[in-house]
This record gives sequence, structure tokens and C-alpha cells, in this order.
Amino acid sequence: MSKPLRVRYAPSPTGHLHIGGARTALFDYLLARKNGGAFVVRFEDTDQTRHKESGIEDQLNGLRWLGLEWDESVDIGGPYGPYRQMERLDIYKTYLDKLLQSGHAYGCYCSEADLEQERAEQEASGEMGGYSGKCRNLTPEQITAYQAEGRVPSTRFRVPADRIIAIEDKVREHVEFDSNGIGDFIIARPDGIPTYNFAVIVDDHLMKINLVIRGEEHLSNTPRQILMYEALDMPIPEFAHLALILNPDRKKMSKRDESIIQFIEQYKELGYLPEAVLNFIALLGWSPGGEEEMFTKEELIAQFDLDRVSKSPAVFDMDKLNWMNNAYLKKAPLSRVVELCLPHLRKAGYIQGDLDTAAQAWVEALVGLNQERMRFAAEIVELSSIFFKEELVIDEEASAVLKEEHVPVVLTSFLAQVQQAEAFTVEAMPALLKAVQKETGFKGKQLFMSVRSALTGQVHGPDLNVSLFLLGKEKVVSRLKSLL
Repeated sequence: MSKPLRVRYAPSPTGHLHIGGARTALFDYLLARKNGGAFVVRFEDTDQTRHKESGIEDQLNGLRWLGLEWDESVDIGGPYGPYRQMERLDIYKTYLDKLLQSGHAYGCYCSEADLEQERAEQEASGEMGGYSGKCRNLTPEQITAYQAEGRVPSTRFRVPADRIIAIEDKVREHVEFDSNGIGDFIIARPDGIPTYNFAVIVDDHLMKINLVIRGEEHLSNTPRQILMYEALDMPIPEFAHLALILNPDRKKMSKRDESIIQFIEQYKELGYLPEAVLNFIALLGWSPGGEEEMFTKEELIAQFDLDRVSKSPAVFDMDKLNWMNNAYLKKAPLSRVVELCLPHLRKAGYIQGDLDTAAQAWVEALVGLNQERMRFAAEIVELSSIFFKEELVIDEEASAVLKEEHVPVVLTSFLAQVQQAEAFTVEAMPALLKAVQKETGFKGKQLFMSVRSALTGQVHGPDLNVSLFLLGKEKVVSRLKSLL
């Protein structure tokens, strides 16, 4: 491509950023940054029935959270704005008039009831569905009669017959469509607002977009758009249609599918790290050269290429995302993980008010204890519940341990050590346990499993010294007395 690369992400502002949209935006971004091009974000908001007032900001916030910076959009402007379709209606009218004047488009006076009747008749007679072209060649008298009835026309594009429209797609490779199977399609509604297929080619042309990356559900729109590019004598951009993202059952993902968390905002709320989510999304349909799967944004920019984007659908693997996010959490500074966990601890009622120095240290110890195990920050609530519940739940394994003969001796000794301890810190715990070992003669599993089972209700768990500190002296004494 001789001209500077210009790509665009063009969502409808109907809600939060979806995983599929995030992947398209990410692939756009990576190619633009790798090739010194421009990444444009614009909004296709002509469908006012689905439009949400917060939709634009929701989309931009999702991109910001992922760390994707754009070069032109509604918030920062740019040389080819406006970047909302509803602010470009006069522009579309100019090109619509060109198509009408050249005969590539015409007014269609069919009402929705007319079209519905036509579809029913086609179905009854076994004909192939689609617009029949009833208004394709209206006489001036017919047009006058329709106008006298108060009918306002929609505008249809006149599809040429017997054309093979070939596309050299950057992902799908060579694809062909027969124009005879397309039918004359609406490019502007009676109120003058353009449909997607028409508005998108005008926007891409005027914004100098020369590579269009989008989902494969748009592949069938491409021959319609190519015909309009040709009718308006516009250069045709390159296309790359990305394969579907399937759910874990290898079925097409639906927004009602609850087996997958589908919106970027949800990952943010659950306490995932944006760089982990970004890394995971990059691998949905793209494979790097080697075995490595963990990439920084800069490494993705350096390596990304459409040549390694698969034609086969990508499968959304939640387990892999959780594994990847856990790997990122392990490496993250403790202070950052604490910040991710605090909202969840507060929401659960575990933490209230501002934290003083002692409380901050306690929370840091709590998060540090679980940092290796957390898949995402919201899990801190479940992982740390043993430190907050008044009633201790003892599992089957721990219950079996507590029935062993030596346990009362160990726990009685440990209770005495705790009660007389001046300091109840993480650093003080080894000495307390050592004193029990010296007094009772029990060590190793007999000592540590007895204490852990009695105080956490579990045989296995994270660092015992930290766990005892987090329980606190009062709760440790209370639980030991209760069991003894």
C-alpha cells in the first residue's frame, strides 16, 4: 500500500464495547501503529431506534481502558469530521443526488405493507425472496400518482445484472458474488437518513480509509458497497473480514450467552488487568510466529500482521483468559492489586471507611496472601471470606484431622502461647509455633495441620503465618476456645 495506512473502528453507539468490537478495534490499532498510519474512531448512529445517549462515551471508555489511543474521533476532532453520521446528513445527500441523477439509484414508493405482501406472494409461489424491482422503471405519470397519494419514496440502488463481483480479501482471500442474487437495496429511508451500506462508503471515501477491517458478518455487504464505489467513481479500499468468535461450545456467540463475559466494562468491574485482556483478545484469531503467548502492547504492535489472522473461527476460552490474567496479577505490584481489590472488599462489607496505617497494612497482607491464587480481583471476596465470617465452616478433611488424638494437646498449647504473646504479627508466628513444638513434641503436619484445620476449617491453604495474623489475636483465641 503506497499511501499512508488509514483504518477505522466504526461502531453503532448502542451500548458498551463488546469483545468482538474490541478485537476489530485492536487489530485496526496494531496495524496503524506498526505502519505509522492513522486509527480513526467514528460512530454509525443513523439507527436512532437503537441509539443510546451514553453509547459513544461507553465505547470510548472501553477503548481507553484497553489502552488503545485513537488519532481522530468525536472527542479530539480531526481533518475529516464530523465523526458521527447524524452530523453528516448533508454530506450524504450530495452523494445520494449524484446516484439519482446518474440513474444508479431511483425512488421506491412501495410501502412496508406492499413489500410484506410481495414477500408473502413469493413464498406462496416458491420464488426466491427479494425485492422484485417494482419501482425500477416508473413512468412520470406513476410517480405523480404516488406523490398525489402522499407517498414519500425511499431510495434504492439499481444493481446491474449478470455481474460477478470479486473481492481479494486480506483474510478470506478470493471471494466472488453474483449480482443477480443481490437485488436492488435501499440506500436511504423516506426521511432521507441513509442506510448503513451507503453511509459507510461515503464516510470511508471522505475519511480516506484504505483498509477496512470488520467481522465476517459484513462480507455479504461488501459486493453492494463495491457497486456503489464504482457508481460514484470512488477508489475501493482493501478489505479484511475477521472470522467469528465462538463460545466454548463452538457455537456462534450471542449477546444473551451467559457462559461468556462479553463486554469490556464487565472485565473492568471484575478487576481484570487491561493488559491481560488486551493480550487475550489479540490471540482470538491471530497467532504469533512462535510458542510465546504473553505480549506487551508494544510487542503486539511489532509482531502483528494480517497474514497470520486465521480464516477459521476463534473459540473464546474463559479458562485461558483467567489463566492469563492470573499470570499478569502475579507480576503486578502489590499496590496495584490492592487498588483493584478494595472496591470488592468494600462492596462485600469487609472494609469500611478510610484505611489508617494499620488497616492498610492488614489489607496489603490479605491481598498479598491471595495474589498468587486470584484469577481476577473480585475473587478476593471468596478467597478471604474465612477471615471475616464469625461461624467457622470445617470441611470434611479438616474435620478428620481434628479428631486425631494429638490435636487437643497441640491446640491447648497454641492457645496458651497466643494468649501470652505480646506481639501478634506475621513475624511473631514462627516463634509461637516453635514454642508449641518444643512443649508438645509434635511437629510438621501434626502441628501445622492441626492449627490450620482448627482456625481456617481447611487442611490446605496459603501461608499459615500470614493467615494467623489476618485472623487476629481475638478471633484466634475465640476459635480455639470454641473447639477445645
